[in-house]
Amino acid sequence: MYEIDFTKPCHIHFIGIGGISMSGLAEILIDRGFTVTGSDNTPSPLTEHLAEAGAKIAFPQSADNVTDDIDIVVYTAAIHPDNPEYAACAKKGLPMLTRAQLLGQIMSHYERSVAVAGTHGKTTTTGMVGQILLDSAQKPTISIGGILPSIGGNICVGDSDLFLTEACEYTNSYHDFYPKYNVILNIEEDHMDFFKDLADIRASFRRFAENTADDGVLVINGGIEKLGEIVDGLPCEVVTFGMEDSCDYYPADIRHHDDGSTTFVPMAEGKALDEVRLYVPGQHNITNALAAIAICRAMGIGMERIVRALASFRGTERRFEYKGEYHGAKIYDDYAHHPTEIAASLAAARTLPHKRLIVTFQPHTYTRTKAFLKEFAEVLSEADIVALCAVYAAREQDIYGVGSQDIKRLIDERIASGAEGCRAKECHYFATFDEAENFLKKISSTGDLLITMGAGDVVKVGEHILAE
Repeated sequence: MYEIDFTKPCHIHFIGIGGISMSGLAEILIDRGFTVTGSDNTPSPLTEHLAEAGAKIAFPQSADNVTDDIDIVVYTAAIHPDNPEYAACAKKGLPMLTRAQLLGQIMSHYERSVAVAGTHGKTTTTGMVGQILLDSAQKPTISIGGILPSIGGNICVGDSDLFLTEACEYTNSYHDFYPKYNVILNIEEDHMDFFKDLADIRASFRRFAENTADDGVLVINGGIEKLGEIVDGLPCEVVTFGMEDSCDYYPADIRHHDDGSTTFVPMAEGKALDEVRLYVPGQHNITNALAAIAICRAMGIGMERIVRALASFRGTERRFEYKGEYHGAKIYDDYAHHPTEIAASLAAARTLPHKRLIVTFQPHTYTRTKAFLKEFAEVLSEADIVALCAVYAAREQDIYGVGSQDIKRLIDERIASGAEGCRAKECHYFATFDEAENFLKKISSTGDLLITMGAGDVVKVGEHILAE
Protein backbone atom coordinates (compact mmCIF):
# COMPACT_ATOMS: atom_id res chain seq x y z
CA MET A 1 0.00 0.00 0.00
CA TYR A 2 1.28 3.47 -0.90
CA GLU A 3 2.22 5.58 2.13
CA ILE A 4 1.61 9.31 2.00
CA ASP A 5 4.36 11.59 3.31
CA PHE A 6 2.32 14.18 5.20
CA THR A 7 5.40 16.40 5.56
CA LYS A 8 5.43 16.88 1.78
CA PRO A 9 1.97 18.01 0.59
CA CYS A 10 1.21 16.92 -2.95
CA HIS A 11 -1.74 16.73 -5.36
CA ILE A 12 -4.43 14.24 -4.31
CA HIS A 13 -7.46 13.51 -6.48
CA PHE A 14 -10.70 12.13 -4.97
CA ILE A 15 -13.04 10.03 -7.11
CA GLY A 16 -16.41 10.51 -5.41
CA ILE A 17 -15.33 13.53 -3.38
CA GLY A 18 -18.90 14.45 -2.42
CA GLY A 19 -19.35 11.49 -0.08
CA ILE A 20 -19.88 12.26 3.60
CA SER A 21 -16.52 10.75 4.61
CA MET A 22 -14.54 11.57 1.47
CA SER A 23 -15.41 15.26 1.70
CA GLY A 24 -14.24 15.35 5.30
CA LEU A 25 -10.90 13.75 4.49
CA ALA A 26 -10.43 16.16 1.59
CA GLU A 27 -10.97 19.10 3.95
CA ILE A 28 -8.36 17.74 6.39
CA LEU A 29 -5.81 17.50 3.56
CA ILE A 30 -6.62 21.02 2.32
CA ASP A 31 -5.94 22.26 5.85
CA ARG A 32 -2.57 20.46 5.74
CA GLY A 33 -1.55 22.21 2.54
CA PHE A 34 -2.33 19.52 -0.03
CA THR A 35 -3.66 20.39 -3.48
CA VAL A 36 -7.06 18.70 -3.68
CA THR A 37 -9.10 17.97 -6.77
CA GLY A 38 -12.00 15.61 -7.19
CA SER A 39 -15.10 14.63 -9.06
CA ASP A 40 -18.64 13.48 -8.42
CA ASN A 41 -21.86 12.93 -10.30
CA THR A 42 -23.66 16.06 -9.09
CA PRO A 43 -22.94 19.12 -6.94
CA SER A 44 -24.05 19.17 -3.30
CA PRO A 45 -23.65 21.40 -0.24
CA LEU A 46 -20.59 19.31 0.69
CA THR A 47 -18.89 19.87 -2.67
CA GLU A 48 -19.78 23.56 -2.54
CA HIS A 49 -18.13 23.81 0.87
CA LEU A 50 -15.00 22.08 -0.42
CA ALA A 51 -14.82 24.39 -3.42
CA GLU A 52 -14.96 27.37 -1.07
CA ALA A 53 -12.12 25.78 0.93
CA GLY A 54 -9.96 25.55 -2.20
CA ALA A 55 -10.73 22.23 -3.88
CA LYS A 56 -11.26 22.05 -7.63
CA ILE A 57 -14.17 19.72 -8.37
CA ALA A 58 -15.47 18.43 -11.72
CA PHE A 59 -18.92 17.11 -12.63
CA PRO A 60 -19.60 14.42 -13.74
CA GLN A 61 -16.87 11.79 -13.40
CA SER A 62 -14.80 11.49 -16.56
CA ALA A 63 -11.40 10.26 -17.72
CA ASP A 64 -10.68 13.87 -18.73
CA ASN A 65 -10.55 14.77 -15.02
CA VAL A 66 -7.38 12.69 -14.58
CA THR A 67 -4.67 15.27 -15.26
CA ASP A 68 -0.91 14.67 -15.47
CA ASP A 69 -0.15 16.63 -12.29
CA ILE A 70 -2.05 14.22 -9.99
CA ASP A 71 0.25 12.39 -7.53
CA ILE A 72 -2.19 10.15 -5.61
CA VAL A 73 -5.79 9.01 -6.14
CA VAL A 74 -8.37 8.17 -3.47
CA TYR A 75 -11.63 6.38 -4.26
CA THR A 76 -14.70 5.07 -2.42
CA ALA A 77 -16.15 1.57 -2.22
CA ALA A 78 -18.79 2.65 -4.72
CA ILE A 79 -16.13 3.16 -7.42
CA HIS A 80 -15.32 0.07 -9.48
CA PRO A 81 -12.62 -0.67 -12.11
CA ASP A 82 -15.07 0.10 -14.93
CA ASN A 83 -15.42 3.68 -13.67
CA PRO A 84 -13.85 5.94 -16.36
CA GLU A 85 -11.69 7.86 -13.89
CA TYR A 86 -10.57 4.73 -12.06
CA ALA A 87 -9.63 3.13 -15.38
CA ALA A 88 -7.72 6.23 -16.48
CA CYS A 89 -5.82 6.38 -13.18
CA ALA A 90 -4.93 2.69 -13.40
CA LYS A 91 -3.74 3.16 -16.98
CA LYS A 92 -1.45 6.00 -15.88
CA GLY A 93 -0.10 3.83 -13.05
CA LEU A 94 -1.00 6.37 -10.37
CA PRO A 95 -0.81 5.30 -6.70
CA MET A 96 -4.36 4.56 -5.54
CA LEU A 97 -5.79 4.34 -2.03
CA THR A 98 -9.25 3.48 -0.78
CA ARG A 99 -11.06 5.98 1.41
CA ALA A 100 -10.44 3.72 4.43
CA GLN A 101 -6.72 3.41 3.72
CA LEU A 102 -6.38 7.18 3.58
CA LEU A 103 -8.37 7.59 6.79
CA GLY A 104 -6.19 5.00 8.52
CA GLN A 105 -3.03 6.82 7.45
CA ILE A 106 -4.39 10.15 8.69
CA MET A 107 -5.37 8.58 12.03
CA SER A 108 -1.87 7.19 12.52
CA HIS A 109 -0.54 10.75 12.85
CA TYR A 110 -2.62 11.43 15.97
CA GLU A 111 -1.44 10.12 19.34
CA ARG A 112 -4.99 9.84 20.70
CA SER A 113 -7.16 8.31 17.99
CA VAL A 114 -10.72 7.24 18.75
CA ALA A 115 -12.86 4.98 16.53
CA VAL A 116 -16.56 4.21 16.99
CA ALA A 117 -17.73 0.98 15.35
CA GLY A 118 -20.86 -1.16 15.42
CA THR A 119 -23.77 -2.20 13.24
CA HIS A 120 -25.96 0.61 14.61
CA GLY A 121 -25.52 3.93 16.38
CA LYS A 122 -22.11 4.97 15.07
CA THR A 123 -23.03 8.48 13.95
CA THR A 124 -25.00 9.38 17.07
CA THR A 125 -22.36 8.01 19.46
CA THR A 126 -19.55 9.70 17.52
CA GLY A 127 -21.59 12.89 17.79
CA MET A 128 -21.96 12.45 21.55
CA VAL A 129 -18.23 11.82 22.03
CA GLY A 130 -17.44 14.75 19.74
CA GLN A 131 -19.73 17.04 21.73
CA ILE A 132 -18.01 16.01 24.96
CA LEU A 133 -14.52 16.55 23.53
CA LEU A 134 -15.45 19.94 22.10
CA ASP A 135 -17.07 21.12 25.32
CA SER A 136 -14.01 19.91 27.22
CA ALA A 137 -11.74 22.15 25.11
CA GLN A 138 -9.88 19.14 23.72
CA LYS A 139 -9.72 20.72 20.21
CA PRO A 140 -10.23 17.40 18.38
CA THR A 141 -10.32 16.64 14.69
CA ILE A 142 -13.66 14.93 14.05
CA SER A 143 -14.79 12.92 11.01
CA ILE A 144 -18.42 11.89 11.31
CA GLY A 145 -20.81 10.16 8.92
CA GLY A 146 -23.51 12.78 9.29
CA ILE A 147 -24.04 16.47 9.92
CA LEU A 148 -23.29 17.47 13.50
CA PRO A 149 -24.86 20.89 14.22
CA SER A 150 -22.24 21.87 16.81
CA ILE A 151 -19.50 21.76 14.14
CA GLY A 152 -21.73 22.90 11.30
CA GLY A 153 -21.01 19.89 9.11
CA ASN A 154 -19.36 16.48 8.96
CA ILE A 155 -15.80 17.51 9.73
CA CYS A 156 -14.02 19.55 12.37
CA VAL A 157 -10.30 20.21 11.89
CA GLY A 158 -8.69 20.66 15.28
CA ASP A 159 -5.14 21.41 16.35
CA SER A 160 -4.55 18.76 19.02
CA ASP A 161 -3.27 15.16 19.01
CA LEU A 162 -6.88 13.89 19.17
CA PHE A 163 -8.73 12.35 16.21
CA LEU A 164 -12.29 10.96 16.39
CA THR A 165 -13.97 9.02 13.61
CA GLU A 166 -16.65 6.51 12.78
CA ALA A 167 -15.42 3.07 11.76
CA CYS A 168 -17.63 1.25 9.25
CA GLU A 169 -17.47 -2.51 8.92
CA TYR A 170 -18.61 -2.64 5.28
CA THR A 171 -15.92 -4.27 3.07
CA ASN A 172 -13.83 -4.55 6.27
CA SER A 173 -12.72 -0.96 5.72
CA TYR A 174 -12.12 -0.40 9.45
CA HIS A 175 -9.34 -2.98 9.40
CA ASP A 176 -7.12 -0.14 8.17
CA PHE A 177 -7.62 1.71 11.48
CA TYR A 178 -5.43 1.24 14.57
CA PRO A 179 -7.07 3.40 17.25
CA LYS A 180 -5.86 3.90 20.79
CA TYR A 181 -9.44 4.20 22.03
CA ASN A 182 -11.98 1.90 20.44
CA VAL A 183 -15.76 1.49 20.75
CA ILE A 184 -17.89 -1.42 19.51
CA LEU A 185 -21.58 -0.64 20.00
CA ASN A 186 -23.15 -3.87 18.73
CA ILE A 187 -22.63 -6.71 16.27
CA GLU A 188 -25.53 -7.90 14.10
CA GLU A 189 -26.23 -9.14 10.61
CA ASP A 190 -26.00 -6.43 7.95
CA HIS A 191 -24.26 -5.75 4.64
CA MET A 192 -25.01 -9.29 3.54
CA ASP A 193 -23.96 -8.37 0.00
CA PHE A 194 -20.41 -8.48 1.39
CA PHE A 195 -20.36 -10.69 4.49
CA LYS A 196 -21.12 -14.41 4.25
CA ASP A 197 -23.02 -14.71 7.54
CA LEU A 198 -23.04 -13.54 11.14
CA ALA A 199 -19.95 -15.61 11.93
CA ASP A 200 -18.10 -13.74 9.19
CA ILE A 201 -19.23 -10.41 10.68
CA ARG A 202 -18.14 -11.44 14.17
CA ALA A 203 -14.73 -12.48 12.85
CA SER A 204 -14.44 -9.08 11.21
CA PHE A 205 -15.18 -7.26 14.47
CA ARG A 206 -12.71 -9.51 16.32
CA ARG A 207 -10.02 -8.46 13.86
CA PHE A 208 -10.96 -4.81 14.38
CA ALA A 209 -10.86 -5.22 18.18
CA GLU A 210 -7.35 -6.62 17.82
CA ASN A 211 -6.31 -3.34 16.16
CA THR A 212 -6.79 -1.47 19.45
CA ALA A 213 -3.45 -0.24 20.78
CA ASP A 214 -1.94 -2.46 23.47
CA ASP A 215 -1.96 0.49 25.90
CA GLY A 216 -5.40 1.58 24.75
CA VAL A 217 -8.99 0.90 25.79
CA LEU A 218 -11.78 -1.04 24.08
CA VAL A 219 -15.28 -0.05 25.20
CA ILE A 220 -17.72 -2.73 24.06
CA ASN A 221 -21.38 -3.64 24.53
CA GLY A 222 -21.48 -6.30 27.24
CA GLY A 223 -24.70 -7.70 25.79
CA ILE A 224 -23.00 -8.99 22.62
CA GLU A 225 -23.52 -12.74 22.41
CA LYS A 226 -20.43 -14.84 23.20
CA LEU A 227 -18.50 -11.69 24.02
CA GLY A 228 -15.38 -13.67 24.83
CA GLU A 229 -14.93 -14.54 21.18
CA ILE A 230 -14.47 -10.83 20.50
CA VAL A 231 -12.38 -9.74 23.50
CA ASP A 232 -10.56 -12.73 25.05
CA GLY A 233 -6.78 -12.40 24.93
CA LEU A 234 -6.69 -8.74 23.93
CA PRO A 235 -3.76 -6.88 25.50
CA CYS A 236 -5.72 -3.62 25.80
CA GLU A 237 -8.06 -2.73 28.66
CA VAL A 238 -11.64 -3.91 28.00
CA VAL A 239 -14.60 -1.97 29.46
CA THR A 240 -18.20 -3.11 28.98
CA PHE A 241 -21.44 -1.12 28.88
CA GLY A 242 -25.08 -2.10 28.53
CA MET A 243 -28.47 -2.26 30.20
CA GLU A 244 -27.56 -5.11 32.57
CA ASP A 245 -25.80 -4.61 35.90
CA SER A 246 -23.26 -7.24 34.89
CA CYS A 247 -21.64 -4.56 32.69
CA ASP A 248 -19.01 -2.11 33.93
CA TYR A 249 -21.33 0.76 32.94
CA TYR A 250 -25.11 0.43 33.17
CA PRO A 251 -28.07 2.80 33.80
CA ALA A 252 -30.23 3.18 36.88
CA ASP A 253 -33.32 5.27 37.66
CA ILE A 254 -34.35 5.82 34.02
CA ARG A 255 -37.09 8.45 33.72
CA HIS A 256 -38.90 9.91 30.69
CA HIS A 257 -40.06 13.51 31.07
CA ASP A 258 -42.82 15.59 29.50
CA ASP A 259 -40.31 17.84 27.71
CA GLY A 260 -39.10 14.82 25.70
CA SER A 261 -35.93 14.37 27.71
CA THR A 262 -34.73 11.24 29.48
CA THR A 263 -32.70 11.15 32.67
CA PHE A 264 -30.72 8.27 34.13
CA VAL A 265 -27.94 7.63 36.60
CA PRO A 266 -24.87 5.96 35.06
CA MET A 267 -23.44 3.26 37.26
CA ALA A 268 -19.70 2.56 36.96
CA GLU A 269 -18.70 -0.74 38.53
CA GLY A 270 -21.60 -0.39 40.95
CA LYS A 271 -20.93 3.23 41.87
CA ALA A 272 -23.46 5.94 41.00
CA LEU A 273 -22.14 8.80 38.85
CA ASP A 274 -23.76 12.18 38.20
CA GLU A 275 -27.25 12.05 36.66
CA VAL A 276 -27.37 12.48 32.88
CA ARG A 277 -30.11 14.21 30.90
CA LEU A 278 -30.57 13.37 27.21
CA TYR A 279 -32.68 15.19 24.64
CA VAL A 280 -32.42 12.36 22.12
CA PRO A 281 -35.10 9.77 22.88
CA GLY A 282 -35.00 6.00 23.18
CA GLN A 283 -33.28 3.26 25.14
CA HIS A 284 -30.75 2.87 22.34
CA ASN A 285 -29.55 6.41 23.03
CA ILE A 286 -29.09 5.58 26.70
CA THR A 287 -26.70 2.80 25.68
CA ASN A 288 -25.03 5.11 23.14
CA ALA A 289 -24.53 7.64 25.93
CA LEU A 290 -23.09 4.97 28.24
CA ALA A 291 -20.53 4.09 25.56
CA ALA A 292 -19.65 7.78 25.19
CA ILE A 293 -19.33 8.20 28.96
CA ALA A 294 -17.11 5.13 29.27
CA ILE A 295 -14.69 6.09 26.48
CA CYS A 296 -14.46 9.73 27.59
CA ARG A 297 -13.81 8.78 31.22
CA ALA A 298 -11.11 6.40 29.95
CA MET A 299 -9.56 9.46 28.32
CA GLY A 300 -9.57 11.31 31.64
CA ILE A 301 -12.58 13.59 31.13
CA GLY A 302 -14.60 14.30 34.26
CA MET A 303 -18.31 13.62 34.68
CA GLU A 304 -19.19 17.28 35.18
CA ARG A 305 -18.05 18.08 31.64
CA ILE A 306 -19.61 14.91 30.24
CA VAL A 307 -23.00 15.64 31.81
CA ARG A 308 -23.00 19.23 30.53
CA ALA A 309 -22.10 18.16 26.99
CA LEU A 310 -24.68 15.38 26.79
CA ALA A 311 -27.41 17.74 28.00
CA SER A 312 -26.56 20.09 25.12
CA PHE A 313 -26.46 17.30 22.50
CA ARG A 314 -29.45 17.41 20.15
CA GLY A 315 -28.45 14.62 17.79
CA THR A 316 -27.18 14.70 14.23
CA GLU A 317 -29.11 15.28 11.04
CA ARG A 318 -31.31 12.37 9.96
CA ARG A 319 -31.12 10.65 13.37
CA PHE A 320 -34.65 11.06 14.77
CA GLU A 321 -34.46 14.66 13.66
CA TYR A 322 -37.46 16.90 14.25
CA LYS A 323 -38.31 18.56 10.93
CA GLY A 324 -41.45 20.59 11.70
CA GLU A 325 -45.21 20.51 12.00
CA TYR A 326 -47.92 20.08 9.35
CA HIS A 327 -51.56 20.70 10.31
CA GLY A 328 -50.81 19.70 13.89
CA ALA A 329 -48.82 16.57 12.99
CA LYS A 330 -45.18 16.52 14.09
CA ILE A 331 -42.78 15.30 11.39
CA TYR A 332 -39.49 13.58 12.18
CA ASP A 333 -36.86 12.00 9.93
CA ASP A 334 -34.72 9.02 10.81
CA TYR A 335 -31.87 7.19 9.06
CA ALA A 336 -32.95 3.76 10.38
CA HIS A 337 -32.65 1.14 7.64
CA HIS A 338 -32.06 -2.09 9.57
CA PRO A 339 -34.84 -3.87 11.53
CA THR A 340 -33.06 -3.33 14.86
CA GLU A 341 -32.68 0.38 14.14
CA ILE A 342 -36.33 0.69 13.09
CA ALA A 343 -37.49 -1.06 16.27
CA ALA A 344 -35.34 1.28 18.39
CA SER A 345 -36.65 4.39 16.62
CA LEU A 346 -40.27 3.31 16.94
CA ALA A 347 -39.76 2.54 20.63
CA ALA A 348 -38.29 6.03 21.04
CA ALA A 349 -41.24 7.55 19.19
CA ARG A 350 -43.69 5.85 21.51
CA THR A 351 -42.16 7.67 24.48
CA LEU A 352 -43.30 10.98 22.93
CA PRO A 353 -46.90 12.23 23.16
CA HIS A 354 -48.84 11.26 20.02
CA LYS A 355 -52.24 10.16 18.73
CA ARG A 356 -51.10 7.93 15.86
CA LEU A 357 -47.64 6.80 14.80
CA ILE A 358 -47.33 7.00 10.99
CA VAL A 359 -44.19 5.64 9.35
CA THR A 360 -43.09 6.21 5.76
CA PHE A 361 -40.33 3.70 5.06
CA GLN A 362 -37.97 3.42 2.10
CA PRO A 363 -35.95 0.18 2.10
CA HIS A 364 -32.23 0.64 1.40
CA THR A 365 -30.76 -1.82 -1.14
CA TYR A 366 -32.34 -4.96 -2.54
CA THR A 367 -29.95 -7.30 -0.73
CA ARG A 368 -30.90 -5.88 2.66
CA THR A 369 -34.60 -5.98 1.76
CA LYS A 370 -34.31 -9.64 0.76
CA ALA A 371 -32.26 -10.60 3.81
CA PHE A 372 -34.64 -8.99 6.33
CA LEU A 373 -38.01 -9.16 4.56
CA LYS A 374 -39.82 -10.86 7.45
CA GLU A 375 -38.11 -8.72 10.08
CA PHE A 376 -39.02 -5.48 8.26
CA ALA A 377 -42.68 -6.51 8.24
CA GLU A 378 -42.60 -7.38 11.92
CA VAL A 379 -41.04 -4.14 13.18
CA LEU A 380 -42.88 -1.79 10.81
CA SER A 381 -46.25 -3.27 11.81
CA GLU A 382 -45.62 -1.78 15.26
CA ALA A 383 -46.65 1.60 13.79
CA ASP A 384 -50.34 2.52 13.43
CA ILE A 385 -50.11 3.32 9.71
CA VAL A 386 -47.33 2.24 7.33
CA ALA A 387 -46.55 3.86 3.97
CA LEU A 388 -43.91 2.07 1.89
CA CYS A 389 -41.86 3.65 -0.89
CA ALA A 390 -39.88 1.90 -3.61
CA VAL A 391 -36.49 0.41 -2.71
CA TYR A 392 -33.54 2.81 -2.82
CA ALA A 393 -31.08 0.84 -4.93
CA ALA A 394 -27.88 2.70 -3.95
CA ARG A 395 -25.02 0.70 -5.46
CA GLU A 396 -27.20 -2.24 -6.60
CA GLN A 397 -29.20 -3.34 -9.64
CA ASP A 398 -32.80 -4.58 -9.44
CA ILE A 399 -31.93 -8.24 -9.97
CA TYR A 400 -33.01 -9.77 -6.66
CA GLY A 401 -36.72 -10.27 -7.29
CA VAL A 402 -37.79 -8.40 -4.18
CA GLY A 403 -39.37 -5.03 -3.44
CA SER A 404 -41.42 -2.96 -1.04
CA GLN A 405 -44.58 -4.69 -2.27
CA ASP A 406 -43.32 -7.86 -0.59
CA ILE A 407 -43.03 -6.07 2.74
CA LYS A 408 -46.59 -4.77 2.25
CA ARG A 409 -47.88 -8.28 1.60
CA LEU A 410 -46.38 -9.55 4.85
CA ILE A 411 -47.67 -6.58 6.85
CA ASP A 412 -51.15 -7.05 5.39
CA GLU A 413 -51.00 -10.69 6.50
CA ARG A 414 -50.03 -9.64 10.02
CA ILE A 415 -52.91 -7.13 10.14
CA ALA A 416 -55.44 -9.70 8.88
CA SER A 417 -54.30 -12.37 11.34
CA GLY A 418 -54.00 -10.07 14.32
CA ALA A 419 -50.39 -11.12 14.82
CA GLU A 420 -48.81 -10.54 18.19
CA GLY A 421 -47.21 -7.10 18.45
CA CYS A 422 -49.02 -5.81 15.35
CA ARG A 423 -50.42 -2.33 15.97
CA ALA A 424 -50.84 -1.45 12.29
CA LYS A 425 -54.34 -0.80 11.00
CA GLU A 426 -53.34 -0.23 7.38
CA CYS A 427 -50.35 -0.45 5.04
CA HIS A 428 -49.86 1.22 1.65
CA TYR A 429 -47.29 1.12 -1.14
CA PHE A 430 -46.47 4.15 -3.29
CA ALA A 431 -44.34 3.99 -6.41
CA THR A 432 -43.48 7.71 -6.24
CA PHE A 433 -42.83 10.26 -3.53
CA ASP A 434 -45.62 12.46 -4.93
CA GLU A 435 -48.15 9.71 -4.23
CA ALA A 436 -46.80 9.18 -0.72
CA GLU A 437 -46.85 12.91 0.03
CA ASN A 438 -50.43 13.32 -1.17
CA PHE A 439 -51.53 10.39 1.02
CA LEU A 440 -49.76 11.74 4.10
CA LYS A 441 -51.15 15.24 3.64
CA LYS A 442 -54.63 13.78 3.36
CA ILE A 443 -54.52 11.63 6.51
CA SER A 444 -52.29 13.64 8.87
CA SER A 445 -54.04 15.46 11.70
CA THR A 446 -53.35 17.11 15.03
CA GLY A 447 -51.50 14.85 17.45
CA ASP A 448 -50.06 12.51 14.84
CA LEU A 449 -46.35 11.69 14.84
CA LEU A 450 -45.09 11.12 11.30
CA ILE A 451 -41.63 9.63 10.67
CA THR A 452 -39.90 9.36 7.31
CA MET A 453 -37.44 6.51 7.67
CA GLY A 454 -34.61 5.02 5.61
CA ALA A 455 -31.03 5.62 4.46
CA GLY A 456 -31.99 6.83 0.99
CA ASP A 457 -33.72 10.08 0.01
CA VAL A 458 -37.07 9.51 1.77
CA VAL A 459 -36.29 12.62 3.85
CA LYS A 460 -37.58 14.57 0.85
CA VAL A 461 -41.14 13.39 1.56
CA GLY A 462 -41.39 15.23 4.86
CA GLU A 463 -39.48 18.23 3.57
CA HIS A 464 -41.80 18.58 0.58
CA ILE A 465 -44.86 18.43 2.83
CA LEU A 466 -43.44 21.07 5.17
CA ALA A 467 -42.48 23.32 2.25
CA GLU A 468 -46.14 23.83 1.29
